Amino acid sequence: MEWQLDAHTTLQQLSDAHAEAMFAAVDEHRSYLREWLPWVDGTKTILDTRQFIAFTEKQFAVSGILNMAILYKGQFAGTVGTHALDRENRSTSIGYWLAEDFQGHGLMTRSVARLVDYLFDAVKLHRVEIRAAVENRASRAIPERLGFTQEGIARESEWLYDHFVDHAVYALLEGERS
Repeated sequence: MEWQLDAHTTLQQLSDAHAEAMFAAVDEHRSYLREWLPWVDGTKTILDTRQFIAFTEKQFAVSGILNMAILYKGQFAGTVGTHALDRENRSTSIGYWLAEDFQGHGLMTRSVARLVDYLFDAVKLHRVEIRAAVENRASRAIPERLGFTQEGIARESEWLYDHFVDHAVYALLEGERS
């Protein structure tokens, strides 16, 4: 699956073809990403990245969980994807990350918007949720720009290396898109 967002930005379903560039992005931006992402320390080698990608490919084949590489001017910039799909309740949550060098271009806002459109239009979901650490202003700005409603704060909902962080919980319902 591939979506062209604009002249410079493409989303491609994660595959082994992205493994080297994805690992290089994580490795180069490790300290930046580690501030908010609990999986960074577990990504030590290219094999770790290949195993993650293989897992996402299996998830898509079995249950439709979709993870996309974000490419900007042909360079790997980050990922956006769904977590578990709740088919019975027609809902999911999404997650994303972007290498530090690619911040400030609107890449993530456009990428999340495209994924949300796909989830509502093609997958026929009713609710999409985004959770972000309360203090992670950059991540929280994405759902806020896209018209998600902040529903509350999930206290101490994620263990981040040596401490818990609270998450702001945002959701968008299918009838709320502008």
